[in-house]
Amino acid sequence: MTAVLFDLDGTLLDTAPDLRRALNEVLAAQGLPLKSLDEVRPHATHGTKSLLNLGFGEGAFERQELREAFWAAYLRDISQETRLFPGVAELVAALNAAAIPWGIVTNKITQLTVAALPHFPELDACQALVCGDTLAERKPHPAPLLHAAALLGSDPRHCLYLGDALTDMEAARDAGMQGLVASWGYVDQDHPHWPARAVLARPQALLEWCKISRSDA
Repeated sequence: MTAVLFDLDGTLLDTAPDLRRALNEVLAAQGLPLKSLDEVRPHATHGTKSLLNLGFGEGAFERQELREAFWAAYLRDISQETRLFPGVAELVAALNAAAIPWGIVTNKITQLTVAALPHFPELDACQALVCGDTLAERKPHPAPLLHAAALLGSDPRHCLYLGDALTDMEAARDAGMQGLVASWGYVDQDHPHWPARAVLARPQALLEWCKISRSDA
């Protein structure tokens, strides 16, 4: 293993509360029922399309005014309730201490990603950032993962990819990487059956895959 790649929402960051806040702001403006956090969480990892379809029905993402209203609401206070998942800071610190390069591959668009990341200095050492609009393809296509591996100068066969969605594991498989499920994220109930090498219960479990001892961290 020479490099580690991460999904963002539902893997490194618990963004669901702020995504819910933004969605509810747009719903309230339309006089529609608000959504609970439990309703939003399963959709958070799938991005704006899934969230808008949850609130407004199928096809809502195609309405430009809804997309722009949602993004504007989200950007107004993008880190109000967003937090690193417990254990993520320690995991990233251990990778940094062991000089293992790591990056982020997310389907979140660049505008939202670069607005969120500065609020979390623990992630400053990210050496490769690939967003949903960086390339023509996005996950589950393997191209974003392969591009990130190239940015890190790593052979994809020696990369790990940690994510919380089926699309993450499909992308990792097709990129020839080892896909690991972040079960603390927004996983579906069928996640044990995804095409992954393992399901991790907590971020620090990744250290075992990287062969990093606690004394190295």
